[in-house]
Amino acid sequence: MADQSGTELSEEKEAEIELKKRQKRPWEGLHKSGKIGITPELPETLGFYDINPSLTRFICTELTRGYFLEHNEAKYTERRERVYTCMRIPKELEKLMIFGFFLCVDAFLYVFTLLPLRVLLALLRLFTLPCCGFSGSRLLQPAQVCDMLRGLILVLCFSMMHYVDYSMMYHLIRGQSVIKLYIIYNMLEVADRLFSSFGQDILDALYWTATEPKERKRDNIGVIPHFFMAVFYVFLHAILIMVQASTLNVAFNSHNKSLLTIMMSNNFVEIKGSVFKKFEKNNLFQMSNSDIKERFTSYVLLLIVCLRNMEQFSWNPDHLWVLFPDVFMVVTSEVAVDVIKHAFITKFNDITADVYSEYRASLAFDLVSSRQKNACTDYSDSVARRMGFIPLPLAVLLIRVVMSSVRLQGALSYTCVLLFYLGLVTLKVLNSIVLLGKSCVYVKRAKMEDKLFERPSTAPSSSAKSPSKADPKKTLDEEEEEEAQLPSETKHKTSKKDLLEIDRFTICGNRID
Repeated sequence: MADQSGTELSEEKEAEIELKKRQKRPWEGLHKSGKIGITPELPETLGFYDINPSLTRFICTELTRGYFLEHNEAKYTERRERVYTCMRIPKELEKLMIFGFFLCVDAFLYVFTLLPLRVLLALLRLFTLPCCGFSGSRLLQPAQVCDMLRGLILVLCFSMMHYVDYSMMYHLIRGQSVIKLYIIYNMLEVADRLFSSFGQDILDALYWTATEPKERKRDNIGVIPHFFMAVFYVFLHAILIMVQASTLNVAFNSHNKSLLTIMMSNNFVEIKGSVFKKFEKNNLFQMSNSDIKERFTSYVLLLIVCLRNMEQFSWNPDHLWVLFPDVFMVVTSEVAVDVIKHAFITKFNDITADVYSEYRASLAFDLVSSRQKNACTDYSDSVARRMGFIPLPLAVLLIRVVMSSVRLQGALSYTCVLLFYLGLVTLKVLNSIVLLGKSCVYVKRAKMEDKLFERPSTAPSSSAKSPSKADPKKTLDEEEEEEAQLPSETKHKTSKKDLLEIDRFTICGNRID
């Protein structure tokens, strides 16, 4: 009897446990038992798992059910801020692009306006030294030596460009197929970036070799080899840009405009290769500088194409309206691609639109610091290092095209040339004054005035010295303990470069994962 009563109690407990389980999860096991809708433990309504399902009730539930977005307020606020950031990108980006464009204009006009005058002043000093007497250890100042070298490179490369026939190159390119020209144009863009990267190193090596103090031990190949390397580079780069201009001219003059359409669509392929990569602020700064340089170069190429076409049509003003749609399409595609690319890069990498104000302040800092008395580089060189824009090859090509397109006959034409030169000088001076004023405003707004008075350190800091030289009494274990006690911010401070230390050639070889 005891066994039977114990068995009954255990069965009752199991039944109670099973009943509680079904009350908590009544839908479990119903499909196996086949008792859907007749189980007494199930409540009347279980949402989707209704005991008495009907199509009308389901439709009513779908039409009347609600949800509350405020339960996930942070998520939707972040999404709204992303939308606002994308809406701000075009305005902030174009502010940076316009400022950088006029920086390139200033560096480009310097080659045509102030550089010849500076070369004349250097020559005048050189010729008057025997009369005035020689005082000092240098015949010319380092800046004057660099100006003389630039002027000599410009004259030699311009003389060499006279042996390159632009018309023959145009017809040679025009005889190629559309696909071949498309591939050639892409290869030329890559080659232009490589030439710009290595060319600035060649010019810097020449300037430093020519102005290096003579008392130091010679560890270079000499000024003359460096000079010929620089002349060879500028000449090759000028020919490369001439082939680019000829290809663009062929695209403008093609009957069905298919080549021009393909070339413009190539800009949108750039979006695919950029927006899905990881970018940090420094990488985006380098890309922004590259976009500024490419936009300015495209405008100069369009100017060369228009000059060549106007020459072929005897400077007929009506032909400008024929070229205007193609020019407008090229400019519009450049702007659209830059806006879309930067909008999605900032979206995918959680970068705010205020970063472009920091970029603009960095460019302004370069301009202001180059105007100081103790500046260590010329302004045009700082622009070249920052943006990868080297004005010498482009200036050589533009002079070559203008000289072949415009015929000078009589005193009136030379008077017009003189007035045009005075106009360029005026434009250069006004542009420099406006840029300098804007740059001072941007630097003050970014609170970077203190960095203007910091002298660049040429010697390594005391923290970089070896342990034996710093304190010979300290052992290696004590040095390691001191390093371990340093805060993490100071450890990683040297690894994270400031925007002012980043240029196009510093990180262009870094892989972006």
